[in-house]
Amino acid sequence: MKRALVLTGGGDCPGLNAVIRAIVKRAAQEKDWEVIGSIQAFNGVLWEPTEIRILDESAVAGIHYQGGTIIETTNKGGPFAWPIKNRDGEIETVDRSDELIRKLQFLGVEAVINIGGDGSQRISQALFEKGLNIIGVPKTIDNDLSATDATFGFQTAVQISTDAVDKLVTTAASHNRVLIVEVMGRDAGWIALHAAVGGGADICLIPEFPYDINVVLEKVNQRFKRDRGFCIIVIAEGAMPKDGQISLMEKEIQGFANARYGGVALALRQQLVAAGCTHDIRETVLGHLQRGGIPIAYDRVLATQYGVKAFEMILDKEYGRMVAYRHPDILSVPLTEAISTYNTVKESDYLVRAALGVGISFGER
Repeated sequence: MKRALVLTGGGDCPGLNAVIRAIVKRAAQEKDWEVIGSIQAFNGVLWEPTEIRILDESAVAGIHYQGGTIIETTNKGGPFAWPIKNRDGEIETVDRSDELIRKLQFLGVEAVINIGGDGSQRISQALFEKGLNIIGVPKTIDNDLSATDATFGFQTAVQISTDAVDKLVTTAASHNRVLIVEVMGRDAGWIALHAAVGGGADICLIPEFPYDINVVLEKVNQRFKRDRGFCIIVIAEGAMPKDGQISLMEKEIQGFANARYGGVALALRQQLVAAGCTHDIRETVLGHLQRGGIPIAYDRVLATQYGVKAFEMILDKEYGRMVAYRHPDILSVPLTEAISTYNTVKESDYLVRAALGVGISFGER
């Protein structure tokens, strides 16, 4: 019996379970394959004792509409940077990638499917270069992988964010307030942009376009006449003012690869007040609400296609590659292409032009 290992790494994302289910159900059609799952990304393999779960059709029955991932996930550590505590109590990292590959061989794993975002796929490429038969599946609510037209989970995050904007419009109008909605998006502002357009926001602040607080204030004031009116601002967590800094909750967290973003909505309110804004301002931080809950149908369909394609890539021995959606096809691309550049918002994107066309300000013009 041949074995395929499936794992989910990085932040959780609506649609992960739909991918796992699709992989297992497609593998079940091949009588000589078994699918196993590693708990919390590669941790399940590297832990002693190992935490590996058999994934058969009964294990994945009905999970396609569930949020999260039945094999759990983590964005801490990894085979190339495994955190350990030294004698002084400090956290340092060690490379356990060779040990990982040996353990996978011992477990009889012929191929690995790594479901994750940019960081996870960089790990996939590094392991492939060490000789591991590995395939990537793109997962990120930020939609920031350039080798694919879309990543599953993004549309669900947009729907949640847009629904929040819709709800806040009514209370903003009732109280004549400025309401700031903080959404996810460290380096790419796709969630903020889509939610601003879909929810009819007045201002959209994203990492790609550093904003001028005076331009933002001018737009806010345009929405009020004699203190009557309201204004909705959607801001991505990675947005920053011109000649300013990104808002971080903590600059460094031991064991985590990335700094922890947060507080940008509060920082924007403080900047507006300092610039002379006299209107009542409140902020709402959506945070992990965007990651959780039931994936919408679009993401379930896309995730299912990705899962089926991923296992078929194993059958075709297309290792060192990642599943990708390029309308209307589901195909594969080299992992090196997948991680080469971020998919960020550009001024030339038509959605930016459409946003400007309906009067949304990006705080820079």
